[in-house]
Amino acid sequence: MEKSVMEILDSKVENLLGEFKNLREENEKLKAEVENKNAQIAQKDSDNAKLQEELSLKELEIEEIVGKIEAIIGK
Repeated sequence: MEKSVMEILDSKVENLLGEFKNLREENEKLKAEVENKNAQIAQKDSDNAKLQEELSLKELEIEEIVGKIEAIIGK
């Protein structure tokens, strides 16, 4: 027996709604993943800034030590 036009349309609408639901769920998962990655990037940027500051301080310490050594050996 053939399906009526309404049955065919109802079936297609149900399929589209199911696909829409799946895509919406996938979209939410991807949004959460993007937020997580952005948080990781922010943390890495913070860590990088801290390391850059530490490096600058170490470079200043090295310059001071080299200056003291040069003063001792009479340069």
